Parts: sequence; structure tokens; C-alpha cells
Amino acid sequence: MTTFVLLLQYTLIFASVLTLVALGGCYSEHSGVINIGLEGIMVMGALGGAMVMRFAPFTGFTLVIASMLGAMISGMIYSILLAFSAVNLQADQTIIGTAMNMLGLALATVIVKAVNMAENTSNVSSTMVYVEQKKSFIIRFGHFEFNWFMLIALIILVIAFIVLYKTRFGLRLQSCGEHPQAAASVGIDVYKMRWSGVLISGALGGLGGLVYILAGVSEWKFENGVAGFGFLAMAVMIFGQYKPLRIGVSAVLFGLFRALGSVYTGFPLLVALHLPSTVYNMLPYIVCLIILTFTSKNSRAPKADGIPYDKSSR
Repeated sequence: MTTFVLLLQYTLIFASVLTLVALGGCYSEHSGVINIGLEGIMVMGALGGAMVMRFAPFTGFTLVIASMLGAMISGMIYSILLAFSAVNLQADQTIIGTAMNMLGLALATVIVKAVNMAENTSNVSSTMVYVEQKKSFIIRFGHFEFNWFMLIALIILVIAFIVLYKTRFGLRLQSCGEHPQAAASVGIDVYKMRWSGVLISGALGGLGGLVYILAGVSEWKFENGVAGFGFLAMAVMIFGQYKPLRIGVSAVLFGLFRALGSVYTGFPLLVALHLPSTVYNMLPYIVCLIILTFTSKNSRAPKADGIPYDKSSR
């Protein structure tokens, strides 16, 4: 397999992760709730999908669908913590999201270790192995490995654009993030819309977590988390101006820099620089800082984003 094919392959799979998670954050932010807990949601979604892959009696495309549902449901259930705290209790959304990131990683690690110990008392690892199951998610076209999630991410991207800008639900959702009092005055249930935005965010974030673990080789340690992809997805969302199509383009750009960390040894020019491999692994985060430094001030978040909704205020 040529280096350029590998680069394209890794770029698309990492872009798929970022697209799904960033779109999830986009729904939440358009409803008026900041979802900093995407990192924790990704971990819990990865846990749900991995559990299905490990214990479900399915194979082939049925396993793909079952794993997707497991990841999405797990992400939605975990996002209830944010929805209830931020919408109903009007708690600080930044603190809630930070707590969710720490709790999700710890909770998933404990659950996986408990599952491993139940099968083998000497196995206290937080690792899950899914070599055979992974084959169900891949179709080969010559040297190129096509992952089903590349297509799924594209479909969800198109659906997000249609939902947000062409449907009554999407327009109502955005109105709750711009001016919730005005939305409520015309009969829109702001609480319900914000719950919907957060739950959709949880479903897509959980699905992104599943795609992330499938981007690896054959196993993943839950205690390692998702390497900051939740925060990177937020950067993609901000750089994409909270708009689905721009988010898709931004995800490909950031995915390209992340992919270089996996295949840079195939480029003689990069090898000749004699830089440590960690530098290439840091590239997407360095690029993220540079890009946001120059573009974040021009980014326009929804006006009521992060502001708890109070019926009595006008």
C-alpha cells in the first residue's frame, strides 16, 4: 500500500471521528447548551459500542448497526447528566462538562476492568481486543480500506445541514440558542428543545467514540481516553463557524494533520528532518492553537450559548 493511500485512508477515518463529534457539539450549542463533556461522551459511547462488539452474536453489517446503536444509546444516556444539570438545574455548563470528562474516563475504565475480571480473575486490564470484529466495518477496494463510518459520517453531515436549515425542528432549535425568551413567546418549549440538542449531541459524540477506537489497530485501553479528540472536535466546530458544511471541511483539514502522525515515516522529506514522532502526533493540536488564535475572534457562537434559560427573564 502506497504512503499516499495510507494518508488518505487515515485522514478520512480521523475526519469521520471529528465530523461526528463536532456535529454533535453543533446541535447542543445551537440549542444554547455548551457541551464541553464531549470527551467523556466519546469514551462512554466507545464503551457501549465495544461491549456490543464483544458480546453480541452478530457478524457482518448487522454487527455494524448493533454497535452503532450501542454507542449512540450509551452517549445519549451519559449526556442526560448534562441536559438535566444545565437545563433543569441551570448549573454551570463548563463545570458540568469538565466533571463529565473525568467521570466518563474513570467509569469506563472501572467497568472494563470488572468485565475482564469476571471472565478471568487474573485479568485486571482496561484493554478490549476486537481484531475479528473490526473486519465487519471494513471493505477493501484494491489497496484502499473503506470504513463504513466514512460513508455514515458523510450522510449524517448532509442530514445535519438539512435538519438545521430546512426543517421546523432545526429552526426552532437555533432560535432557542439565539433568543430563548423570544422563542418561548411564540410557543416553543425551550426546555424540550435544549434537551433534544443535548441528547442528539450525546448520540453523535458516542458514535464518534466508537469510530475512534476502530481507527486503532486491534485494541484500545480505556484508561488512555480519546487523546483529546473531544476538545479537537470543539475546535473543528468553532473553526467551522457552527455550520455543518464548514465543519466537514475543517474536519478533513485537522484529520490530515492527525494522519501525518501515523504515516510520516513514508515521506522521505519528513524523515530527513529527524524530528521525534511525538512532534507529528502533536501537529493537529499545534495547528488547532494557531488557527483558533487567528480565527476564534471572528467566530460567532449562538447569542444565548451557555446562558441558562430563565422563564421569568426577558
